[in-house]
Amino acid sequence: MTAETYSFERYLNVRSAYGASFSFDGKRLSFLSDITGVAEVWSIPVEVHAAQSAWPEQLTFRGERVMSAEFSPVEDVLLLTGDTGGSELTQLYTLQGDGSVLAALTDQPDIIYTSPVWSPDGKRIAYVSNERDRRFFDVYERELASGETRCLLQHDGTNEVVSYSPDGKQVLVNRSESNVRDWLLLVDTATGETHMLTPEVSEGTAEHRFPAWSVDGQGKQGLYLLSTRGRQYQTLAWLDLATTEMTYVRENKWDSESLALTPDGTRMALVMNQNGYSKMELFDVSHGYRARKALPSPMGALPLGVMREIIWSKDGKRLAFTLDSANDASDIWVWDVEERVLWRATHSATGGIPRSKFAAPSLVHYPTFDERQIPAFLYLPETEQARNLSAVVYVHGGPEGQSRPLYNAVIQYLVSSGYAVLVPNVRGSTGYGYEYQSLDDVRLRMDSVRDLQYAALWLSERGIANPKRIAVMGGSYGGFMVLSAVTTYPDIWAAGVDIVGIANFVTFLENTGPWRRKNREAEYGSLEHDREFLEQISPIRSVDRITAPLFVVHGANDPRVPVGEAEQIVAALQQRNVPVEYLRFADEGHGLIKRANRLVAYPAIARFLDRYVKDKVSE
Repeated sequence: MTAETYSFERYLNVRSAYGASFSFDGKRLSFLSDITGVAEVWSIPVEVHAAQSAWPEQLTFRGERVMSAEFSPVEDVLLLTGDTGGSELTQLYTLQGDGSVLAALTDQPDIIYTSPVWSPDGKRIAYVSNERDRRFFDVYERELASGETRCLLQHDGTNEVVSYSPDGKQVLVNRSESNVRDWLLLVDTATGETHMLTPEVSEGTAEHRFPAWSVDGQGKQGLYLLSTRGRQYQTLAWLDLATTEMTYVRENKWDSESLALTPDGTRMALVMNQNGYSKMELFDVSHGYRARKALPSPMGALPLGVMREIIWSKDGKRLAFTLDSANDASDIWVWDVEERVLWRATHSATGGIPRSKFAAPSLVHYPTFDERQIPAFLYLPETEQARNLSAVVYVHGGPEGQSRPLYNAVIQYLVSSGYAVLVPNVRGSTGYGYEYQSLDDVRLRMDSVRDLQYAALWLSERGIANPKRIAVMGGSYGGFMVLSAVTTYPDIWAAGVDIVGIANFVTFLENTGPWRRKNREAEYGSLEHDREFLEQISPIRSVDRITAPLFVVHGANDPRVPVGEAEQIVAALQQRNVPVEYLRFADEGHGLIKRANRLVAYPAIARFLDRYVKDKVSE
């Protein structure tokens, strides 16, 4: 091994820390980390000097994924969610702050319990579950001391608990119809009476995200939130609880992607998504947003990247957030607003690879068939001339998703091995306005696949890639895009890598988790009205056109895209003697979570690409 060459295992050993929560007294910070190979709960002192010198303390030892952890507002106890084998059938737990006792609140492994929140007094929790009917999520409340549980809201839909009201008498619920339409309602915890806060919208976009309790300059109680109702971009708004009138208080040319208020509603953190990069602003809104006062922000001292999971300490003096960047590990940062001190609270290992060796992408745009400019991130090898390279077009999932400059072990390894990697945000991606996001809906689905064709053509025409050495790779919906690309444009691709992808829209919709089907039909089309079209665009229907070797990865416990999707495409290719490699993991779900399995799958994918792409002899 030379000084500048590292094994795939080293890239997969880059750790991450995320999901911070302040303890009730503000002295400790809990977070999730995959240090042990799967996400567990850890904690660390908050004080800047202690955080820089203290070793983090591991609090859970489940050996299975913990998906969330939040401190009680009044005592040293955490509320957890976690699943087993990647099933996404989450259960609820409480955990003592020192890790001494992990107590299961639920134990029904075929039922989902999720979106739990603490009451202000810490005596109750509210959450949703599909225990009544696997298709729907009802709202429940549980008294922690007695264990008494009761249903607050029964409804045949997808409900999610957002928060309790400051007095603990109401629960704020988000009800989702699709990924672009939802509404807010209040549920009285004593009577179960519901009060709709936002009107139902049957067409277009109407998202209401990150609602946070506050008062305006006149003492009116309301919610700050981010909404797309009737707009191109997700924008900051104020919802008056007395009148349910919603007023937009800011104009955007990009999405506002995250919003957090202090518990007393006087300080606000607002994050914008500008071409995939995050920009945070802080305000004093104690006299209302229109009388806002800018507060010191840490942006000038932070590396470029993506900020998420933003939370305030109980006293409103400190802000914690996860910062992801393409060329560094994900970590928790803390900003002290009053002292104007920023520090990196966690220091995730980089697998022994110097941070200077990670590649940072360039933001590029390439023209497609209708002259639109498709945004993309281009990664190039540092030591190679960017000419005539082997290349991978890496497609995000979703489809309502966006590729952003985040650390990705696969991309980093491929670039270090001499590949160019282009990560496009084809039409249908979020982050560029609702019109762009809608360009692949239902009957327009294949236009997004055509954008992949033009990505490969752009790489070739610019001389970056050898036209005979371009592969396409993606997961989930991105896996469908891979299968669709190699069937629709078979002459372009040297190979394909499909991770938990959709091969057959009909069987996918028939077999996906019953709680997901309605939501997915809103995007893809329904079996009742669009079955013929869904059959027509399913890659399995055109499998005889595939000539490119294919690598397929799937988890046996996948509740979103059942493993039968992988097995259909693999069997069809084996029957036709098309080269296909298949890895099926019995203890995984929708994607690979456990490091042990990642260490098997991703080096195998790299060997596959080297064989069929990098080592392919040009014609």
